[in-house]
Amino acid sequence: MDESGRPEPGSGTTDDHQAARPGPTPPPPASANGATRANSVPHAPRDPEEPPHKERPEDATPADQGDTSDTAPGSDPFTKHTPADGDGTAPPAQDPVSPGDTPPTRTPATSGRRPTKAPEPRGGLLMGRPFGVPVYVAPSWFLVAALITWVFGGQLDHVLPGLGALRYLVSLFFAVAFYASVLVHELAHTVAALRFKLPVRRIQLQFFGGVSEIEKESETPGREFVLAFVGPLLSLVLAGVFYLGMLAVEPGTVPGVLLAGLMISNLIVAAFNLLPGLPLDGGRMLRAIVWKITGKPMSGTVAAAWVGRALAITVLIGLPLLTQSGALGEGAADVSGMDTVTDALLAAILAAIIWTGAGNSLRMARLREHLPELRARTLTRRAVPVESATPLSEALRRANEAGARALVIVDADGEPRSLVREAAIVGVPEHRRPWVAVSGLAQDLTDGMRVSAELAGEELLDTLRATPATEYLVVEESGAIYGVLSAADVERAFVKAMARPS
Repeated sequence: MDESGRPEPGSGTTDDHQAARPGPTPPPPASANGATRANSVPHAPRDPEEPPHKERPEDATPADQGDTSDTAPGSDPFTKHTPADGDGTAPPAQDPVSPGDTPPTRTPATSGRRPTKAPEPRGGLLMGRPFGVPVYVAPSWFLVAALITWVFGGQLDHVLPGLGALRYLVSLFFAVAFYASVLVHELAHTVAALRFKLPVRRIQLQFFGGVSEIEKESETPGREFVLAFVGPLLSLVLAGVFYLGMLAVEPGTVPGVLLAGLMISNLIVAAFNLLPGLPLDGGRMLRAIVWKITGKPMSGTVAAAWVGRALAITVLIGLPLLTQSGALGEGAADVSGMDTVTDALLAAILAAIIWTGAGNSLRMARLREHLPELRARTLTRRAVPVESATPLSEALRRANEAGARALVIVDADGEPRSLVREAAIVGVPEHRRPWVAVSGLAQDLTDGMRVSAELAGEELLDTLRATPATEYLVVEESGAIYGVLSAADVERAFVKAMARPS
C-alpha cells in the first residue's frame, strides 16, 4: 500500500492445469487413446522474488516477538508503504492459495456474512458419480469423437463396403465404446486410490484420453506402483475380453470389426501408458522403483520426469519417421503429403503434452517438498483486541503502539467475535477514521476461520481452501488468541519456498 492507503498493484495467481495422459490417435481400423491419472496439488502463486512476512521463532507468541521493524513509531501499520526490497508488510489481503482448485470468491467485508464456499471443480458435462467421484466429459471429447468417427468410418468403407452411410453410425458407436474403456481405465486408478484412502476430486474424459485427479500423493513407493499399474492392467484385461468376444462372432461382420478395433485400441492404450516416463503410468511406476531404491520420492520424480522428456523428443522425431518408413502397416509409397503433415502435427501434439506433463510433475514434486515450510505459527501477524465500538483511529493507534498489524474484535468477556479486514481499513479515508467504528469493517468469525497455530504444509492449505477468506484467527490448542493469519502472507511464503532450489 502507498502512503495514502491505496493498495499497491498485485499480480494474479498462476493457474496450473492438469495434463491428461496422451495416447496415439486411432490407427486403421481401430483407435487408441492414452488414459492415465494426475494428482492435484497447490498452484504456485505470483512474484517469486517478493519475500514473505518475517518468520518468528515457534516458541514465541506474537506479543513477544517484537516484529516492530515493519512499523515506525507514529505510523499506521495498515497503510505503510512497502519498500522495494520487502519488509514483511503485507499488501491488501488476498484469497488463500487454493490447492488444485479454481481461486475462491472473495468474501465481502460486511458483518455477519459467511465466506463463500469454493465451488466444486467442474470439467464439462457431468455423466455420473461412480464410487462417489464425479465423471465429466470435456468439450474437447466431442471433437475427438467426431475425428474418430470420420477416420474409422473411412476404414469401414474398405472393410464393410455394404454399410454405406451407416458406417458412420457404427463408427460413432466405436468412439463411445472406446472412451467407455478409457473410463474403465480411469476407474481402476480411482478405486485403487480410494482403497489407499487417497481422495479423488474427479475423473475427466477429454482430448487424448482421460485423467483421474487424485488429491494426495501415495505414502509409499509400493502403493504408488500399484496405483499406476492398475490402469494399464485393466486395459490389457479389456483387450483380452474383446479378443474372446471376437472369437465368438463371425469375422467380417460389424460386431467382429468393432470388437477387433476395441481390442487393438486397448492394447495400444496399455502399451503407450506403460512407457517409462512421466506423466504416463509407466513413468509413475519408474518413479516408484527409483523411490524404493533411493528412499527419496523426489529422486524418483526427477528420474521419471527426464525420461518423460526424452520420450517426448522420441515421439516428436520417431513417429513421423515410422510412418514414412511404412513400419506402422502402410508402404512408404502410399503415404501422401497430407498424411505426412497430419503425422507430424500429431507427433508435435503428443510430444508437447508429454513434455509439459513431465515438467509439471517436477514442479509439483518440488512444491510438495517445500510445503512443510509453510507454518501457521511463523506466518501469523500480531493482533490487538478491540471492542466493537472502538473508533478505527483509536484501534490503529493501539496497533501501532503494540507493533501489531491486525485487529480482533472481542466481546466484554474477551472472546473473539470478528476480524477487521485490512482491505476494509484501507478503504476508509484518514480524516473519517475517528468517526468510523471498527464493527462496520468487520467480518464475523465462522468455525472455518479459526485455525490452529500448529497447522503446517498441505494441511494448512487445505484448511484455508475449505473456508476462503482473507484473514483467519489463529488460536492455540487452549483456545487462546495467537494472532491473525493473512492469506497474502501465506501466498508470499509459498512463492519464496517455491523459488528456492530443492
